[in-house]
Amino acid sequence: MTTYAEVILPLPIEGLFTYAIPDSLCSRAKVGGRVVVPLGKSKTYTGIIMRLHQQQPDFAVREVKDIPEEREVLLPLQLKLWQWIADYYMSPIGDVYKAALPAGLKVEDGFRPRTETYIGLCETMRNEPSLHLAFNLLARAPKQKMAFSTFLRLTRWDTLVGQTPQETIREITKEELVNECHCTDSVVHALLERKWLYTYEVEVGRLNTATPATLQQPKPLSSAQETAYNQILLQMMRKDVVLLQGVTSSGKTELYIHLIQKVIAEHKQVLYLLPEIALTVQMTERLQRVFGNKLCIYHSKYSDAERVEIWQRQRSDEPYDLILGARSALFLPFARLGLVIVDEEHETSYKQQDPAPRYHARSAAIMLAHLSGAKTLLGTATPSAESYYNAQSGKYGFVQLTTRYNDIQLPEITVVDCKDLRRRKLMQGPFSPTLLAAMREAFQHGKQVILFQNRRGFAPMISCHVCGWVPKCAHCDVSLTYHKQTNRLTCHYCGYTYVVPSACPNCESTELKGRGYGTEKIEDQIREVFPEVQVARMDLDTTRTRNAYERLIRDFSACKTQLLVGTQMISKGLDFDHVGVVGILDADSMLNYPDFRAYEHAFMMMAQVSGRAGRKGERGKVILQTRNPETSVIRQVVNNDYEGFFRELMEERQCFHYPPFYRIIYIYLRHRHEQVVENGAIALAGQLRQWFGDRILGPDKPAVARVKSLCVRKIVVKLENNLPLTSVRQYLRKAQKQIMQDRRYATLQIVFDVDPL
Repeated sequence: MTTYAEVILPLPIEGLFTYAIPDSLCSRAKVGGRVVVPLGKSKTYTGIIMRLHQQQPDFAVREVKDIPEEREVLLPLQLKLWQWIADYYMSPIGDVYKAALPAGLKVEDGFRPRTETYIGLCETMRNEPSLHLAFNLLARAPKQKMAFSTFLRLTRWDTLVGQTPQETIREITKEELVNECHCTDSVVHALLERKWLYTYEVEVGRLNTATPATLQQPKPLSSAQETAYNQILLQMMRKDVVLLQGVTSSGKTELYIHLIQKVIAEHKQVLYLLPEIALTVQMTERLQRVFGNKLCIYHSKYSDAERVEIWQRQRSDEPYDLILGARSALFLPFARLGLVIVDEEHETSYKQQDPAPRYHARSAAIMLAHLSGAKTLLGTATPSAESYYNAQSGKYGFVQLTTRYNDIQLPEITVVDCKDLRRRKLMQGPFSPTLLAAMREAFQHGKQVILFQNRRGFAPMISCHVCGWVPKCAHCDVSLTYHKQTNRLTCHYCGYTYVVPSACPNCESTELKGRGYGTEKIEDQIREVFPEVQVARMDLDTTRTRNAYERLIRDFSACKTQLLVGTQMISKGLDFDHVGVVGILDADSMLNYPDFRAYEHAFMMMAQVSGRAGRKGERGKVILQTRNPETSVIRQVVNNDYEGFFRELMEERQCFHYPPFYRIIYIYLRHRHEQVVENGAIALAGQLRQWFGDRILGPDKPAVARVKSLCVRKIVVKLENNLPLTSVRQYLRKAQKQIMQDRRYATLQIVFDVDPL
């Protein structure tokens, strides 16, 4: 009887693909294993077997071409996680496959193990007479003689007595031999041609497996940390998920280390998630000192080959005990997962935006832990509204750590009214006199300064001083950001870029001026004010490579730079010992944003970046510049009043039907022609209103209504928490299918963003 496989292919198409398995390959076919299958006239893909059965389909099926290995690439619980992500976030499971599996595990992309060339002594030479004869023949070839002698010494073949070496023979690489005797490849090649030596390849990993000479014990916990540690363990006896709210610099990481040590001692694995790759630099050093080569790092800045090697190690009999990584790390195989830590759980970086699947790593991590029978710890100083609500309502366990380590005080926050200062012409560009004085004092006392501006580039826009012309993106409805270093105007939505014009194309005036301040401009101006200070900038433009992150953070940690200008990257839990002053240059840019989460994100960002000050030693200072000092969220940041902020936020969210009281789904429609997307959006919204009534809002134009030459419309779905999501998703899919069957809208792109940020 023929066996059939339901196969996942890495394509954005709903459903699975059915193939017959030839009898010759049946013994290798396993759920979670890779298969090479044909598709269309000539294409071949690597798929993953989701299900095996013997029910003959009522349509013609093609055969699997090959099964590369007998062992499964995925564990059963990983397939369950993939299916959950696909269902919950309304994404084809093929998109989950593309996001989860390293490209090198697809046969069409290929993965070649890294090898090194080793040199051995030929069988005929492994006796004393042959070696003596060889040295006589090399009398007139001194370089070859030296290389051969060096080889024998390094490998210990020079200890031969008769045919038996007196010491254990050691393997050496060709590179080691060349370096040791300072010879060229041609010298070694001559010895190979004499058939005295031979080469062979040995597979070596790309991963750095170096470990400290002596591992350290975790630091002892303070009494407050010890209490929190015991409370976490107690809560985990009753709850699967625990939220740890600890003020900035309270020592949450040390708590994590003690918990990790306990879990590893129980022969279980730990997944430690961080929101940004930048954070892994500092965290790696701390964890390696304690856990050595039990630790592995995994994130998107690693090469694909490195990620394949980690994946293969995780499927081996000796997997890593501790994985530290960004959101993609949750897709790795874990055979005995015991604990998942989601650090800085409030961070928006955990939400994948584009491409699909648009999953939230925090929610997916909780589901992974649930499927594995593991516990989840969410840690932060400023919990997300949803997590804090779940903790307050008893769904999650809840533990607080309210004091900083060594009882260091939280920083003193001074609010500066920029509107009044500008009216009195006392602002020096984006810097208030209060901020400049605080910076000057910090530098005099050997302290460092962080300046936070949540816009990269030199200026958010340029305009003509005469006619008001503003350069716009050719493909998106946004103005272009000016980058002075490259002298280019760039769209931060699609990447479109062109050189800054020498004159206005509208009126030919040469008076083109930048408006606003980006991090690049802040960096330029601060160098003019403090020319003697070493300045660095951390934003997307300066951290495009893995090494760039490490260099910036290490230089600042080692006080090689005294001032760091950055975007939201610098707010994400970085730990610097000598920061005396933090300047928040423009709080209003975070608050004045058309989004129901604007105040929540602004509070978190300001509280987090403030927490970078005064982490060791003296109390730090924060200068918060705003044009609206009376805004309630500013007052709550100053007073570190998270509870007051949360109460106000919940009243507002409940009143206007937003999370955590309602679920939100955004539906985006995209098309090159505005009329097509407009009519399609109206038709789709009308269809949905028949089923969901006033839970459907829109369609409307989003803030940016054209991206990458596609016109965009947005429909908002607001759902009570008690509505069955499975039924909701079925109705949404049904409406999508009906619209797409209309020939007028057959080329519409319709995507769903579940639980958007």
